[in-house]
Amino acid sequence: MKKTFAIAIASAALLLAAANQTFTGTITDSMCGADHKSMHMGSDAKCVTECVRMGAHYTLWDGKTNYGLSDQRNAAKFPAKKVTVTGSLNANGDTIQVTSIKPAP
Repeated sequence: MKKTFAIAIASAALLLAAANQTFTGTITDSMCGADHKSMHMGSDAKCVTECVRMGAHYTLWDGKTNYGLSDQRNAAKFPAKKVTVTGSLNANGDTIQVTSIKPAP
């Protein structure tokens, strides 16, 4: 019985760990995405911050897809910076359930 329980716990832990992925890209916003030049606000970081202040959300642009981020507070520390986000994609594949956000090497 103990062995079966231990195997079940180990299997569940592996499934949860497998759900996490690593994404590398730039913290941007849901309004501008990858291009901030048309807003004429100066630096990309200033544009991201201002767009979020006006109601947009922080996102991660990986060069192809603009992913929503569940953790807006930590994303706010990295406007227009390259980061590595660890987390799992939602069922639609458009939002990352964030475990961590760190500066990319």
